[in-house]
Amino acid sequence: MEVLMMAVLGIIVYVIARMAMKEPILPWKDKKSQGTKFTKKQEKKKKHNVELDEEPSIFQDLLHDVKEIKHHMIRHHDDTFIMFAEVEPVNYFLLSDKEQEAIDVTMETWLSQVNYNVKPYLQNRFIDLSDPIEEMRQNMMKAEDLHDNALEYGKSMVDDLTRWQAIAPRYETKRYLIFSYKVKVSDITADDKEEFENKIIDKAFAELYRRVNTAKSQLRKARMYVELLPDEGILDVLYHTFNRRKAVRNRFKDFGANEMLALYVTADQDDTRIELVKEAIENEFTEEETELKDEEKSELEEDEKAS
Repeated sequence: MEVLMMAVLGIIVYVIARMAMKEPILPWKDKKSQGTKFTKKQEKKKKHNVELDEEPSIFQDLLHDVKEIKHHMIRHHDDTFIMFAEVEPVNYFLLSDKEQEAIDVTMETWLSQVNYNVKPYLQNRFIDLSDPIEEMRQNMMKAEDLHDNALEYGKSMVDDLTRWQAIAPRYETKRYLIFSYKVKVSDITADDKEEFENKIIDKAFAELYRRVNTAKSQLRKARMYVELLPDEGILDVLYHTFNRRKAVRNRFKDFGANEMLALYVTADQDDTRIELVKEAIENEFTEEETELKDEEKSELEEDEKAS
């Protein structure tokens, strides 16, 4: 019995040792074949279908669920609408203890009333000093009572500001509140598709606008001013998100000022602009016809004189 117990104990120790070393329990098993099978499984898991020359579509992946930006809202394909509101902050640490306490109470009161989805969003932007610098330059050139030394000093200061902005960029923080609301399509009834779409948009806008007005009225007591962002404001936020450094040189507001967004035939145009374009085209045609007639008359008169 003692010999038998020692043999069983030795077998158990041997099995545990082989399993700890990750080797086959029976010595005549092929260890290499098992290793090759394991590596083949690993290789199958690592296979992917991505082409080596394929470019990543990061921008498309981020906005793949966005349907349109219209009516001061971002609309998703699942009828989820998002509305942005910009917040002008208050300098909290320059106020007295009573004023800080009043702001804290106002914020707590507003947050306790919120039973829907609202998110704060902070965006750091490069400070663009091109507009105030250009305004200073124009004011100096228009001023007639400036001394030559003052004008020279002003020019040097403007040049220093331009170089300072290029060498040492500064940042500013924009603060936003993001409100989201998903419309229950099953609760809406309509006669046709157009009416159905209009009811969805009206319901989403009414609900989100109510939430923005609630935040606006509550936070005004805390000296924070909330303003609804239009379509251009939402596009401006997205433009600075994806073009953080280029947004200083290629400013989004210049696109609208130069009407660069209206050059495309797919852009939304109002009836007044379409009529103005038609009138301009007709005027150009009439002017060209009158010029051709005048040229023909002048050529006939020259021919008559020559004859």
